[in-house]
Amino acid sequence: MRLAVQTYTLRDQMKSDFWGTLRKISALGYAGVEITDVRGSMRAEDLQSRLETMSLCVVAVHVSLEQIESELDDVLDYYSEVGIDHIVVPWVPEDRRGSAHDWLTIGGMLSDAGEQARQRGMILGYHSHDFEMKQYDGVAALDILLGAADGRNLQWEPDTFWLQYAGVNPVEYIRRYAGRISLLHIKDMAAGPEKRFAPIGAGILDWPAIVAAAKAADIRWLIVEQDECYGASPLDVIAESLHNIKKMNLV
Repeated sequence: MRLAVQTYTLRDQMKSDFWGTLRKISALGYAGVEITDVRGSMRAEDLQSRLETMSLCVVAVHVSLEQIESELDDVLDYYSEVGIDHIVVPWVPEDRRGSAHDWLTIGGMLSDAGEQARQRGMILGYHSHDFEMKQYDGVAALDILLGAADGRNLQWEPDTFWLQYAGVNPVEYIRRYAGRISLLHIKDMAAGPEKRFAPIGAGILDWPAIVAAAKAADIRWLIVEQDECYGASPLDVIAESLHNIKKMNLV
């Protein structure tokens, strides 16, 4: 397994200095990044040529559900030209996830989209938060979604914080979907009722058990993310996470 950063953690810095921020992430010692959709801000050939000069690998890109539905061909054309093979849907709007039928419908749609991606040597995934653990007749929305999709066409990108936040064991869910996970968001939770975000190793999650499950599931990338840094420098936060990961000998 290798370590990457989800650049949402440094979203303000990415807006003001995209390439400079990537260079700082690389200088810390990370091997990769996961970015958000950049099709509207640069040409594919420009992105590709700049990435070739950097030591960072772009392991995946987050693209909205709506854009997967309406712009799939363009998404696949652009990122296949760049050489990014993982496309991840990061979110389902609240007005589209009110019932089990909604989740079945989205799962079927993503399965169809994922088949088109797979035919081009690419992978479509879905990134979960806490709301996917809502139960419908005893079945979690996440299980409905993934069950509605062909496992060859739709992978799952778990998030350890949000699984913990929802009250389920990240290790158990990683084991359940071993074989459908290649990217794992690793994110810690501070002790206390507020359930605040924390750098890896500074919170309550059981990292040796999580990483052991990830290794057993043959997960390729651990992606460090912290949604809120509470006034701390995001670069310092991801540096602390990397330091703690090395200190714990997790990878």
